[in-house]
Order: sequence, then structure tokens, then C-alpha cells
Amino acid sequence: MRTGDQIVQDLPWRWNVQGKIFLIGGLGYLFDAWDIALNGFLTPLVALDFDLSDGARGYVATANLIGMAIGAIVWGSIADRLGRKKAFSITLMIFAIFSVLGAFSPTYGVFLAFRFLAGFGLGGCIPVDYAIVGEFSPKAVRGKVLTALDLFWPIGATLAGLSAWALLDVEHNWRIMLGIMVLPALLTFWVRRGIPESPIYLAKVGREAEAREIIDRMVRETGATPEPYEIKPPVVEAKVNGIVAGLGQLRMIWSRMPMVTLMAWMLFVSIMVVYYAALSWLPTLLRDAGATFTVAFLGSTIMSAIGIFGCALSAVLVDITGRKWLLGVSASLGSLALVGIGYTLEMTNLALVAIGVFGFLIQMAIPVLYAYIAEIYPTEIRASGFAWSSSASRVATGVAPIAFSAWMFPTFGLVNTFIVLSVAVFIAVAMMAKFGPETKGMDLDAVVEPGEPAPARTPVGALD
Repeated sequence: MRTGDQIVQDLPWRWNVQGKIFLIGGLGYLFDAWDIALNGFLTPLVALDFDLSDGARGYVATANLIGMAIGAIVWGSIADRLGRKKAFSITLMIFAIFSVLGAFSPTYGVFLAFRFLAGFGLGGCIPVDYAIVGEFSPKAVRGKVLTALDLFWPIGATLAGLSAWALLDVEHNWRIMLGIMVLPALLTFWVRRGIPESPIYLAKVGREAEAREIIDRMVRETGATPEPYEIKPPVVEAKVNGIVAGLGQLRMIWSRMPMVTLMAWMLFVSIMVVYYAALSWLPTLLRDAGATFTVAFLGSTIMSAIGIFGCALSAVLVDITGRKWLLGVSASLGSLALVGIGYTLEMTNLALVAIGVFGFLIQMAIPVLYAYIAEIYPTEIRASGFAWSSSASRVATGVAPIAFSAWMFPTFGLVNTFIVLSVAVFIAVAMMAKFGPETKGMDLDAVVEPGEPAPARTPVGALD
């Protein structure tokens, strides 16, 4: 007899069932992108308003990203302990509240505090969104769905750029930029309240009656043929709360899957630092190279807008090529494109072309990265495994703006700094080639550490 997990993963895709969860999850991801991309536009504007030094302006992105790093850990643990649905809704509410408070900041210190707290709320969105969307998605299209989820990222980043560009000549424009995100974020929070809890999660924690109710409803709504199934009893574990729970999950992740986790952290850190180096610093670097504010803001907006097409192509290819090949090639080429930006920065037209190429390639890589890491961990540690990997990248990208402005740019120069980042990506890709499992077509709980006997894969049909 098949399990409830297998029933959910073998259902046909229906836009009014799994597609609704995909779209609502994607909206949260859109605000994550909007907020992070906004750091690049806020930095030069806040620096003018508060008369900041070169070193001090690096803290704009740092406060937000460190908040996201801590939020990812906390909310990933909450999602694995208390459920996806609770974390799915609350994270956006916290983000909206502190974003609007940040718009009224009287001093730079208060502004940084509110950016940190907004990041703390938003930091939980990505790991929770990917966990719940992945667990509702049929395995035949899961790669496409999780990769397509990243389409919301360049859309959100493009909206950030367009709003920043439209407000360039408005007094106190950075305050308005923060405020305009709040209403759509609150509307998304309200819609999220109607999303059901993940039945795969419910089954894993022993809430059998609730899991059966949702599974049976999904079978009816997708038009699948009903069949008997079993819900296996959960593995009983001692549970703790708060920070201790998060650290306990960290120990479990590293003890159960050490090499896969090392690979996941290296991929996340190297690729996301490359991406955020461009996203957070392009407006400032273009301004320092002599471009106007309009051109400087246009560069980041072009990068994000072209990235939409990179995401779309990635979603088409991911179930054809597999995760590892597509991620390795696109991440490596994207990091080289960043070096190209460094070489052409003072030649504005060439720089804009290089920025467009970079945006296309890096947005091919990031969706596969997120889909891949969301698949390699078993259900009981999926959200926290993803969250800790994401959090490692948030810490790295949070420290990077300070390190770039205070040390790396003055010591190595811009181009050499970008070369160092590219080498880090190549090393992470080599680790994936050696230790990373290929998750294409696998059941969600079928991934094992290299060297262990692999379970048989279940065929998933023509889409594979």
C-alpha cells in the first residue's frame, strides 16, 4: 500500500489546487526580492540624507541581511516544529510592520534597527515558501515549479528599481520607497491565511486525521482516482523550543548529512555573494564611475528585468538537464560575467551590456539553487536545512558590503575582488559535482548522503 506522501507527490498538477499555493508563495518571495534589491537604491540616497561616510553606508545592506539570516534560522526551525502554515503567514506581517516604521526613522541608527527587524520577518519567507510549495507539488513537475517560483524574484527586484527610478526627483524619496511595499505585503498576508497546512508535514508529525483530510480533498479537487493509502507513524523525538531548537536542528543537519550540507552552504554562500555584490553595489559603483543617478538605477533595473528571462529558461531546462548540470554551468558563467562588469564599469554602454548578461545568467542559476537545496533534505529537516543554508549566505552577504568598502575594494581593487568571488563559485560547483546527489525525479525523502545505498527511484513519466 502506498503512503499519503506518495499520493500527494503523484497527483496531477492543477492551477486551482497546487497552482494557487505556488502563486501565493511566490508573492512572498516577490517582496523578499523587492526589499533586498531596495538596499542598493537606498544606500546612496540614505547616505546623502544622513551625510554618511563610505564605511557607514555599507551598513544599510548589512543590517537588513543579518536580520534575514537570523530570521531564516528562527523561522525555519518554527516551520519544522510548529508547521509551515503559521510561519507562512506571520513572516510577512512582521516585515510589513517594520518596513513602514523604517520609513519614519528619525536617525540612521533607528533606520538600521528597523531594517534589521524587517529582515528578521522576511528572512523566514524563502525557506518556508520553498518547503510548503515543494511539499504540495507533484514530483513530475516539482523541479519546474520550484524553479519557476524564482520568477517572482527578478519581478520583485525590477519593481524595486522602477519605483526607485520613478521617485528620484521626490523629496525624502527613500522613505516613500519603503512605504509603498506595505499595502501589497499586507494583502498577501491576508490571502496566505487560507492556505492549508502541508499534508506531508502533518503526516511526519503524527497529525494523521488532518493529513488525511487534506490529501482526500486534493485527490477530489485534482480529479485523481481515489485509492487506499497509509500514514506511517512518526519517529518520536524529544522536542525543545526557541534558540535551542534551532541549534538542535543545526546539529541534526550536520550529523545526518555532513557532506551534502557542506556542499549546500558553499553553493549558497558563493553564488549569493556574487549576486548581492552586484545587486547591492551596482548603483553606488556606477555613480562612483561617473554615471548619473538615473543611469545608476537603470543598471540594476536592467539586471533584474533581463533576469526574468533567465528564470523562465531555467524553469524550462531544469527537468531536462537535471539540477546539477544546469546549476554548475549557469553559476560559473554568471560569476565570469560579474568580472566582465568590473572590467567595463567606466565604459557605461558596455557596462550595461555586461550587467544584462550577468542578470540573465545569475537568474538562471539561483532558481535551480533554491529548488535543489529544497529537495536534498528529508521532510523533518527540510525547512530548517534550507533555512540554515540560506542563513549562511545571508550572514556572508550581510558582512560583504562592509568587507568590500572597508577592505577588499581598497586592497585588491574591484576586478580582483570579483575574480576572488568567481573562484569561490568554481570551488563550490566542484564540491557539488563530487558530493551532490542529482534529485531529478526522486521522491522528496529519497536523497541520501554519498556513499550510502541509494533507494530506487520512482519513475515520474514523460516530464522526466
